[in-house]
Amino acid sequence: MAGIYIHIPFCKQACNYCNFHFSTQQKNIPSIVASIISEAAIRKDYISEKVDTIYFGGGTPSLLTELQIENILFGLHKNFETIEQLEITLEANPDDITEAKLQQWKKMGINRLSIGVQSFAAADLHWMNRAHNDTMAIDSLHLATKYFDNISIDLIYGTLTLTDAQWIENMEQAIALNISHLSCYALTVEPKTALQIMIEKEQVSDVDADQQARHFELLLATLESNGYEQYEISNFAKPNFRSKHNSSYWQGKSYIGLGPSAHSFNGISRQWNISNNALYLQSISKGIVPYEVEILTRTQQQNEYVMTSLRTKEGIDLLKMKHQFGEVQTNKLLQQASKFINENLLVQTNHFLQLTNKGKFMADGIAADLFVEGS
Repeated sequence: MAGIYIHIPFCKQACNYCNFHFSTQQKNIPSIVASIISEAAIRKDYISEKVDTIYFGGGTPSLLTELQIENILFGLHKNFETIEQLEITLEANPDDITEAKLQQWKKMGINRLSIGVQSFAAADLHWMNRAHNDTMAIDSLHLATKYFDNISIDLIYGTLTLTDAQWIENMEQAIALNISHLSCYALTVEPKTALQIMIEKEQVSDVDADQQARHFELLLATLESNGYEQYEISNFAKPNFRSKHNSSYWQGKSYIGLGPSAHSFNGISRQWNISNNALYLQSISKGIVPYEVEILTRTQQQNEYVMTSLRTKEGIDLLKMKHQFGEVQTNKLLQQASKFINENLLVQTNHFLQLTNKGKFMADGIAADLFVEGS
């Protein structure tokens, strides 16, 4: 099975922390939509498997009209073979959600919403420069749950204005709304963002690593006690509500990305479209997809497997590791992992190597230490 990711590179306004590719100039939305449909036709042979997930990301896909979304879906079904039980996710912002839109989205086959709440705290939303406020966030979820049971929300912790008590309140609000999936991320200072500039100018404080560690511990304890499964470092789901699309990334499945800046992966190479709307439009109009490509060496494939699988609840499958990369490499991995096992950061259960709760907050550093060098 394979996935399709659609990047919609438009937002109403720029959030202070975001470094994703987007534009606040929305006049080119119709042209981008048409070009995404054309790109699907050009690249229909990129994946040979049946498609089981479609994900509209961005940017802000909920800015599109219902007809524009429907046209994209028609183009995808025309060019790719999909399964009957297809997971179709649409990212939406609270300020875009209306009853009419929810009805239309459901009618056209969208069966999962990912809503960019980020916080239920007014001060948090203000400094983030979000287009919605705390009341709109709650109201949009009350409305969305009337039509969808498969709803995910994003929450950010370790922010400059979020106290421990407010972070607990954020999680409790999501639980009270019976949200089936939460994606929770520690605030990171990305290059060339407004947040980085404000920190460099000492207009705001830098992130507090100790605060983020406390928030992470509160996150694990609160959601686990309320029936959520942490199936990936940042993702928590009630039973049967894991994100199939995002899971395919961590499982190393093939996927195609359509639209400016979208990434694709077919197991042996990774490619990414140009992050420039005007150049993307010009190229597609000539029947050319503007992308760069990286052919992954065997070492890179192994390191990628270690990095992605270690983030999951299941962890590194040592039998799969041995089958794909050999017994020598598997033994080297276990030897390198032994120090983390001794420090209670990793645990080996049967043929799986997994992070402990203590190790989860240091996942990236542990994975990097398990990487192998060479070509």
